[in-house]
Amino acid sequence: MHQYDLYGIGAALLDTEIEVSDSDLQSLGVDKGVMTLVDDQRQRQLVGSLSDHLVTAKRACGGSGANTVIAASYFGLRTFYSCKVAADDNGDYYLADLARAGVQYPAVLKQADGGVTGRCLVLVTPDAERSMNTYLGISAALSTSELDGEALSASRWAYIEGYLVSSDSGRAAAIALREQAQSAGVKTALSLSDPAMVLLFREGLQEMIGTGVDMLFCNRDEALGFTDSDSLEAAAVTLQSHCHSFAITLGAEGALLWDGQQSYRVASPQVHAIDTNGAGDMFAGAFLYGINRGMSYPEAGELACRAAAQVVSQYGPRLRSEQHGQLLGNPVAAQETGGR
Repeated sequence: MHQYDLYGIGAALLDTEIEVSDSDLQSLGVDKGVMTLVDDQRQRQLVGSLSDHLVTAKRACGGSGANTVIAASYFGLRTFYSCKVAADDNGDYYLADLARAGVQYPAVLKQADGGVTGRCLVLVTPDAERSMNTYLGISAALSTSELDGEALSASRWAYIEGYLVSSDSGRAAAIALREQAQSAGVKTALSLSDPAMVLLFREGLQEMIGTGVDMLFCNRDEALGFTDSDSLEAAAVTLQSHCHSFAITLGAEGALLWDGQQSYRVASPQVHAIDTNGAGDMFAGAFLYGINRGMSYPEAGELACRAAAQVVSQYGPRLRSEQHGQLLGNPVAAQETGGR
C-alpha cells in the first residue's frame, strides 16, 4: 500500500502577477513568453518600474512543480513535496500554503537562515502570454539534502520540475531523485518546463532524464527544441527514445499523447484566454491524477485539457480548491481534499 500517490520536487517561489503591455516588455528589456533568471536587484528594479500597474494575483506559493503537486492534491491525490525556503515571512507563508492545499513536506525541512525565499514576477500581456522573471533566492541551493527517501519509496509516482536544470545542486537532486525512484520501483515523470530551459540547458535535461522516464511533459516549442526537430511528428518520434510515454500540450489545439504503444489527439475546450501562466503545470497535475485513478490516456488527457483551459481563462497559475471538484463533477470532493 502506497502512502503517497505523487512525490514532487521543485523550486519554491512566491508569485506576483502584473498586467503589462508589449511596449512595457520592450521598454523593460524583458524577453516575452519565457522564464528568465534574474538577480534580486533586477527583480526589484522591475517591480519598482511597474509599481503603478495593477497586481492581479494574490500572493500564493508557486514554482512549476509546486503548482502541479498542489493541483494533484486538490483533485484528490496524496502528495508530498520537496523544496527549499528561507527563514523569512515568505518562507512561512509558503509552507502554510502547501499545508492548506493538503501537500505534505519533509518533517526535517528547516527554513534556511542567511537567504531569502525565491520570488517570481509574472508579466501578463493582453494576448494572455506570460513572461516570467525569477529570482531563485534560496531555491538555487536546493540539493539532495531536501530529499526524503522514505516518502519517495512510499510513493507511486515521482515528479521532477525541469527548471531545476538551471542549478547545479538542483540538477543533482533531480538526478538523485530519479535514480532513487527507479531503484524503488516508483514511476518517474519530468516536465521540460520552459523553451528557454531547453535552449540553454538541453544537455542538463538529458542528464536528468537519464536512460528514460516513465512520463514526459512538454509543450510544442519544448518538444521541437529538445529533439532539434522542425515538425511535431518528427519530435514525437524522437521523444519516444527518452520516455515510456509523453504528453505534448498544444495550447488551444489540445494535446498529443503517447501511452507507449499508441498515439492520441485530445481536444481542448475553446475559452477566452487571459493568462497562460500555470497551464502546463495544471495539465500535468490533472493528467497525473487521472492515470493514478485508472483513467486511460485519452480520458486523463481530456481532463487535463479541461483543467488547463479553466486556468488560462482566469488570472493566476492555480484554480480555487472547489474548481477541481467541479471539473470532476464532484464539488464536495474538492472541498474535502483541500482541507485535509
